[in-house]
Amino acid sequence: MLKEPVSYSIADTDVVRLIQVTDPHLFADPEAKLLGVNTAASFQAVLDTFLATEYPADMVLATGDISQDYSPQSYQHFSSTIAKLDLPCHYLPGNHDDPRLMSLHMQGNHLFGQQRIIAGEWQILMLDSTVRGKPGGYMAEQQMALIDAAIAAEPNKHVLLVMHHNPILVECSWLDQHCMANGEDFLKRVSRYPQVKGALWGHVHQTIDSQYSTAEGGIHLMATPSTCIQFKPKSSYFALDGLQPGYRLLELASNGSIQTNVYRVPGEKFSPDNDASGY
Repeated sequence: MLKEPVSYSIADTDVVRLIQVTDPHLFADPEAKLLGVNTAASFQAVLDTFLATEYPADMVLATGDISQDYSPQSYQHFSSTIAKLDLPCHYLPGNHDDPRLMSLHMQGNHLFGQQRIIAGEWQILMLDSTVRGKPGGYMAEQQMALIDAAIAAEPNKHVLLVMHHNPILVECSWLDQHCMANGEDFLKRVSRYPQVKGALWGHVHQTIDSQYSTAEGGIHLMATPSTCIQFKPKSSYFALDGLQPGYRLLELASNGSIQTNVYRVPGEKFSPDNDASGY
């Protein structure tokens, strides 16, 4: 049975404004580092960078790998830090997350784990692409059924699909081992719906903006930098990028178009350990 969505009273003619943050990899210890980067500090720096813009966002989408150490405290840190934005935050799990701990410890009036969001002329679906115990992803039939039912329930809404794993290969052979295993089938299936205008994910710690061609024109495919370490694009072996942590802004127009940009923390404060061979 399709569950009720979280709904926002945004006028049908207005733009829906989103901020996406992804892959913060937080620890119980706020001083802990991942490959040379203090993830709590870099996450805070990303939020501070966004706050400095005074951009009128409607909500936050947090697309997984909230935790690095599966600790209750890591989720509590996320909850208290994201609350400073004073925006509703919708989250989904990544392969480094424990969904049970997420639901127990990501608590507050501003946090939502529901999968359906209605805002203006848009329906946003927060999908679970994780496979328990594996770094790679898979879009299970249950999630596909959710997409089918949600579009049937709101056939006049444009749709943004949000997940953790990349449904397309990113030309990093070490990283593409851990993509969404049925990504090609997933995109083929959702492309039959003209309502689907975009697919948004994290996981790959780098920027991707591309297009999946459909009979109706295309689906905008988007990946977003991590709020901590970055992976070097198109590298056959594990390699970190020196680019700073970042976030993505999206503007969903009532006509179904998507305007989006990635922004990064200014300066060079966060430098990863470039000798690292994995994590």
